[in-house]
Amino acid sequence: METATLSPVQRLKNYLSLIKFSHTIFALPFALIGFTLGFQEMSASVVDHPFQWPMLVKMLLCMVFARSAAMSFNRYLDRAFDALNPRTAKREIPAGIIKPQQALAFTVVNSVLFVATTWFINDVCFYLSFVALFVVLFYSYTKRITPLCHVVLGVGLALSPIGAYLAVTGHFALTPIMFSLSVLTWVSGFDIIYALQDIEFDRSQQLFSIPAALGIRNALRVSEVLHVFSAVFICSAGYLGGFHWLYWVGAAFYGAMLTYQHMLVKPNDLSKVGIAFANTNGFASVVFSLLTIVDLLLFR
Repeated sequence: METATLSPVQRLKNYLSLIKFSHTIFALPFALIGFTLGFQEMSASVVDHPFQWPMLVKMLLCMVFARSAAMSFNRYLDRAFDALNPRTAKREIPAGIIKPQQALAFTVVNSVLFVATTWFINDVCFYLSFVALFVVLFYSYTKRITPLCHVVLGVGLALSPIGAYLAVTGHFALTPIMFSLSVLTWVSGFDIIYALQDIEFDRSQQLFSIPAALGIRNALRVSEVLHVFSAVFICSAGYLGGFHWLYWVGAAFYGAMLTYQHMLVKPNDLSKVGIAFANTNGFASVVFSLLTIVDLLLFR
């Protein structure tokens, strides 16, 4: 139980664990792609356009606040189910480490900070912040109403590259939209794999998911199709954006990691779901994004 005797450092660790801060590694690199893409576009159109460190900080803050709000709300809303599921029973709320009211307050504070930060960016980001906030918070309800909950999660994370691009430029463009579509299909696909761990629990609690609705084998096929589309969108972004060889090396690595992910998880062997979910997707995101950003900085 969280008490007043806990040090500030331990409290911080508890909240970072609550929101799975390490999973920021999935969407944040793509947000940095969107930011760099926008910066390079502005540099090409404005003479002596300086690097916007304050804008980068505000973009990163938006990522942290939005994701923290979404994750803490998810933990708050799912606390009863988490307590019943042996896989999640040790999470902070069911374990009594963080109280439900504290998680809800944490959600509200981060939501307000997210919207407030967008106000200091530009009008487009501010007005769209309410839409973005609705999407990332609404996701927590979707497992109760539709097997397409994985797609809604994908939409939430897909806002990162286009949102970062909008922060810099204030307008939409096709290339960052392609990156967002790649994130949407990528996240939807690997969340289906992650949900394989809870297929029997979801069915017993009448919760919706692709694995619970279609079974393990068909769910993996849906995930594979989504990841094929993700690779197609990555290639489309590369073509539309006029990227160079470093980008395509990164794209090849990205595709290889997606392929390897599906080699690890088989219908009769789910023992490597954790590796497939965290490791391969983390490597895919970081390496691809790093090579893409270097490509942008060297060849634009």
